[in-house]
Amino acid sequence: MVETKVPDDIKKMSFEAALAEIEDIVRELESGQGELNEAINAYSRGAALKQHCETKLKEAQAKIDKIVLGPDGEVSSEPADLD
Repeated sequence: MVETKVPDDIKKMSFEAALAEIEDIVRELESGQGELNEAINAYSRGAALKQHCETKLKEAQAKIDKIVLGPDGEVSSEPADLD
């Protein structure tokens, strides 16, 4: 997978804001309106937003733990396997 350089303004975005912008870009591209250069720029920004969202999801997944009850009744936590 080719990594896209994520601009600083995107790095500062929340997951929800980035996802909302991706949805806007998809609607814009699906409409077929606008010039080719605009579509290419929008697609590039969408790729950077997608990469940012994937990074945010991986960070969130790393923070999620599952609670485990051991055979001795001891409660502990371990990283959740969400794959």
